[in-house]
Amino acid sequence: MNVTGGTLVFDGDCGFCTRSLGWLRLLDTKHRVTTAPFQRPDAPMMVDATPEQCAAALRWKGSDGTTAEGAAAINAALSAALHTDLPLRVYRHTQAVQERLYDWVARHRGRLPGMTPWCERFPADCGRSG
Repeated sequence: MNVTGGTLVFDGDCGFCTRSLGWLRLLDTKHRVTTAPFQRPDAPMMVDATPEQCAAALRWKGSDGTTAEGAAAINAALSAALHTDLPLRVYRHTQAVQERLYDWVARHRGRLPGMTPWCERFPADCGRSG
């Protein structure tokens, strides 16, 4: 998987997801990761996914065309942001645990602490009128 850059599509109605995206952006000092809420009409196409797939899990598409979802998508985005394959190497050895944890977080994301969701703060980014 390419660590030079890519696109991460997230749930813009999720405050926890929006807060996590903020941390990723802080780490991505070279702006290698493009982000978009899946509610944006063209976002699912950016990562070769359907809106339903994007609603179920984070989606990633690397600049080399590789795709990932869930914990693998997080590790791919971190690898690109940090410009190192270390997160992906760790993921290879901890995949089962990371995916199980990701699934739990995804199911409970509405109850986890976060901030004002992206689509509430930037409705135009989500194809909504403000």
